[in-house]
This record gives sequence, structure tokens and C-alpha cells, in this order.
Amino acid sequence: MTIRVALVDDQSLVRSGFAMVLSVEDDIEVIGQAADGAEAVALIGKERPDVVLMDVQMPVMDGIEATRQIVDADLAKVIILTTFDRDDYLFAALQAGASGFLLKNADPDELVGAIHAVADGHALLAPEMTVKVIARLAVSENSGAGSASDGASAPGTPAQVQPPVDPLTARELEVLALLAEGMSNAEIASTLFVGEATVKTHVSHVLAKIGARDRVQAVVYAHRAGLTRPAG
Repeated sequence: MTIRVALVDDQSLVRSGFAMVLSVEDDIEVIGQAADGAEAVALIGKERPDVVLMDVQMPVMDGIEATRQIVDADLAKVIILTTFDRDDYLFAALQAGASGFLLKNADPDELVGAIHAVADGHALLAPEMTVKVIARLAVSENSGAGSASDGASAPGTPAQVQPPVDPLTARELEVLALLAEGMSNAEIASTLFVGEATVKTHVSHVLAKIGARDRVQAVVYAHRAGLTRPAG
């Protein structure tokens, strides 16, 4: 199966570089390019690629807002690419529904691997990225504490999370907590002393019940809802 990819970046040289890297892959086809978020939304709505490589800082509409519109309309899966290793970009990208986050200086093999992973329904959330998500959520919650005079909940607080209509089982709660630590299916299976196939089934049930698009969204949900394991 050929993975159809769209490239979004305001620098034509960057787009050309990515296109060149991907052109040698037999199962990846670049179906279009866009120079800003608004152009990207129009292109992706028309061409319906499988995966979008999305820059963050662009004129007209930035990559975060473009990602939000693309994901909300279920048009494609998005990998955010940026030259900045910044927590706020990471957090905003995940909140917008991105399935992955890579720096532009990633190796070509890493970029190709990311496209394959996201196209296969996986999410790019390495353990170090999980730590950044946790840190960002903690900042959001702490900054909101004591400033709720307007009656609104602080971003990222458990109060914003609605419990699933179909409650998670005890085992599913365990699996979600381990997902929130950035564990792979194999690592979760080893921790719980069950088979990987069993873990895969539990993960699918968890995502369906909490309405998460992928593991990245499940991690954000777990930390917002206070469903992580105690430290230590």
C-alpha cells in the first residue's frame, strides 16, 4: 500500500528537501505541498493524504490551528515538524490532535519510520516526550490553582475530563496508567505478565471508551483525569 503524504512548510527549500528524501521510498508518494496552514487545509481537504508533515510557524494560519482543523474533520493524520524543541509546541500539537512530533533535523530513516508508524495507526510518543507532556500539564494545573475566580477550570485540570459512558475496567485502568508512562505494548505485557495480543486488545478498548484517536491522546487524557500511577 502506498502512503500518500502532504508537505506543509513556508520554506520551499525545506519542502523540497523532504520531498527528495521521500522520493526514494517505494511505498511513499508526496501528493502535494502547501506554504501555510490555510493552503494546507484546502489541499488536504481535496487530496485526502494519509499523513501530513506539518510545520508550526507559518504565515496566514500556523501549523497548530491547521492541525486542529484537519484532525477535527478527520482528513488525515498529522506529524508536527519543527526546528524548535519546545514544550509549548509539543503540548499544543498534542492538544490539536497531532499523532506525532519530530524535529526537522531528524535522520531520514527516522522521518520515514515516523510516517510508516503513523500511517499504521501508531503514535510517536517517546518516553522523553511523555515527560514533557507531564511537565506541561503540571504547569497548566498549578497556574490555574487559586485563579478560578471566573468559575472556569484551568486548562489541563481533571475537572475538564468527562468519564467514559462505558467505564474502564480495573485492568484497562492499569493499561492506561502504563500507556501514560510511555510504555510500548511489549513493556506493558511484561509489567502485567500477560501476552502482547491481550495488551493490544486492552489498548483498543481503552481508546474506544475514552474517545482517544491514538495513544498520544490517551496519555493526555490519563494525566488530565488523574489516572496515572503514583511516582515511585
